[in-house]
Amino acid sequence: MLRIYGDSISGNCLKVKWTADHLGIAYQWIETDILKGESRTPDYLAMNPAGQVPLIVLEDRRTLAQSNAIIVYLAEGSGLIPADAFVRAKMLEWLFWEQYSHEPYVAVARFQMRYLGKTASELEPRIVQRGKAALALLDRALADRPFLVGEWLSLADIALVAYSRVAHEGGFDLAVYSHLANWIARVEGALAIS
Repeated sequence: MLRIYGDSISGNCLKVKWTADHLGIAYQWIETDILKGESRTPDYLAMNPAGQVPLIVLEDRRTLAQSNAIIVYLAEGSGLIPADAFVRAKMLEWLFWEQYSHEPYVAVARFQMRYLGKTASELEPRIVQRGKAALALLDRALADRPFLVGEWLSLADIALVAYSRVAHEGGFDLAVYSHLANWIARVEGALAIS
């Protein structure tokens, strides 16, 4: 059976779980507490030398890390990956953007406030500015469509909802992004998460 090593506080890990759940893929979830250093043990590092979660271990013992690589692998051949080459590339564009321009700011602010106990005023201003810019870009992109690459849920939505839905925990006011707030509710409903 597929094994997923993940920490339930991590949006990167939850997007893997949500993708597997949505597609009905059977798996064993192995809670791996990053705050306790469980991704830095010798046994874990033997599977993933980067010492990060999530990680999947296939039945044949091959491993795959990096959340967006994992969800693409899990969703291969499903409706979560658009069949049209250009639309599929737009989905990938969002996945790359998420890891470079969204997660490093929105998720980092959340982690620092929720798990390190910082206040909003203690956050580095650049993190806050770039987090707001990322959320504003998403809000504009969703002004004329229900999902990021059109009319249907794709991996782009799963990847970006993971930290967008908890951005308030990083001091970001989601009420100012009405399209984003409506999209979060649509994606949560499609994935049956709350």
